[in-house]
Amino acid sequence: MVVVRDGADGTPAVIRNDPLLDDGTPMPTRFWLVDPDVNRRIGTLESAGGVRTAEAEVDADELAHAHRRYAAERDAALPAGHTGPAPSGGVGGTRTGVKCLHTHYAWWLAGGDDPVGAWVHDHLAG
Repeated sequence: MVVVRDGADGTPAVIRNDPLLDDGTPMPTRFWLVDPDVNRRIGTLESAGGVRTAEAEVDADELAHAHRRYAAERDAALPAGHTGPAPSGGVGGTRTGVKCLHTHYAWWLAGGDDPVGAWVHDHLAG
């Protein structure tokens, strides 16, 4: 489901995935960045060491809380009575730290309280 659209032309920017694929496979990445330009810009940021820099600059406790909030939101969308495998971890399945700036930014754009997403936003704007 499209949850964020580009303000200029309305094209999809972020989609929200169900926590389980149609075959029941867990899907830890709840929010997916689909805007090709923003994906490219974040890829450039990542290739310049952005993951390590974000992890060093974002407060570790705030990040841990963000992972828990993300997991709680995702897990709340599991079907009632679900007993099979379930997604784990926080943002994009990460248990600690930062794995992918794209997933953090996608969740932040979708309204998630994510300090890494805010960090990405600041670095893309600067």
